[in-house]
Amino acid sequence: MLSCHYIQKGVLLPRPPYSSTDLITFLKHSLSLALSHFPALAGRLVTDPTGHVHISCNDAGVEFIHAKAGHLFLRDILTSGDVPEFVKEFFPFDNTISYSGHSRALAAIQFTELADAVFIGCVVNHAVTDGTSFWHFFNTFAEFCKGAQKISNPPDFSRKTVFNSPAVLKFPAGGPKVTFSGDVPLRERVFHFSREAILKLKQRANSSTSNAEVSSFQSLSAQLWRSVTRARNLPPTKMTTFRMAVNCRHRLEPRLHPYYFGNAIQSIPTLAPAGELLANDLGWGADLLHKNVVAHGDATVRKGVANWEKDPRLFPLGNFDGASITMGSSPRFPMYNNDFGWGRPLAIRSGKANKFDGKISAFPGREGNGTVDLEVVLAPETMAGLEKDEEFMQYVSEIIIM
Repeated sequence: MLSCHYIQKGVLLPRPPYSSTDLITFLKHSLSLALSHFPALAGRLVTDPTGHVHISCNDAGVEFIHAKAGHLFLRDILTSGDVPEFVKEFFPFDNTISYSGHSRALAAIQFTELADAVFIGCVVNHAVTDGTSFWHFFNTFAEFCKGAQKISNPPDFSRKTVFNSPAVLKFPAGGPKVTFSGDVPLRERVFHFSREAILKLKQRANSSTSNAEVSSFQSLSAQLWRSVTRARNLPPTKMTTFRMAVNCRHRLEPRLHPYYFGNAIQSIPTLAPAGELLANDLGWGADLLHKNVVAHGDATVRKGVANWEKDPRLFPLGNFDGASITMGSSPRFPMYNNDFGWGRPLAIRSGKANKFDGKISAFPGREGNGTVDLEVVLAPETMAGLEKDEEFMQYVSEIIIM
């Protein structure tokens, strides 16, 4: 992940009942308390003489930025259309790849004051954490700000795992470069799916497959795969790929600690010709995804590591053939647990990091109870096609902020 951008995720919160001066004092103090339990994030990357990259826990610190955007209102962000471009300004470290952690902070917090709300953006080096560890740290920061006297879920820093590899990854002169273009036009929109809509999707998917029951999220993913493929108007023989990041903590034997700190993810690609994906029913694609996820157990995780050790390489993030979808994040992440002391988040948003045609991020819906928000990034013409796709749009509902 050293060639990937830093993770940029944040929470939109109600206006707090404190002065800016007091609130910034609270936030900085709480951040320092959280970092005392996550000392790796206050360090820097180092490459030792053998070529291995480590974290030096040297207390070099993280960045804290205070920004003001008094001209922006909640209504400007919670639009039903595309995510506004200015949301990207709520995050520092734009276009910063994780290899830069050799000289730059491994984490940063930006607190932005809006006219009637605040936004807290968290940025963390993606070579240091995956989504599970990212939200664990962010939740701990919020927990201390709310007044916790001790951490409720201490991180596990064990390194006796299959991921602590003896292999050495060689870098090009000057360090790695990001593997996708950041200059192509893109549209970004958040689609909301109610519990009822997802249950209908799941029922539809399972009614057409005789195999083990596919999950709600696999059903939703299969529908997205079908509809984006149709919107791209691909040739029937064109091979499409739906790539999904999976948490390996519970897949290994013995299992890693649920709060194992680090990167414990692998990417599962599922392939299908465009023509077959669209000619068959929803259950066909959902079943392909289901079988791949279920098969990704201990042996598969270890095989993936062994294959990487034979040919160490940077993770090739991007859509190289115009027919790929990459699903990141997870509706299981406790994003709305980030109550800093004056109310739950109103929405989750992300920065411009790691975004390309076909990059999808899954968030839980604010109301919980099985609702899902999909942050969809597509080429403009593909997004226009998706918005006209009745099979997809019938399940989409408006986001209502209480």
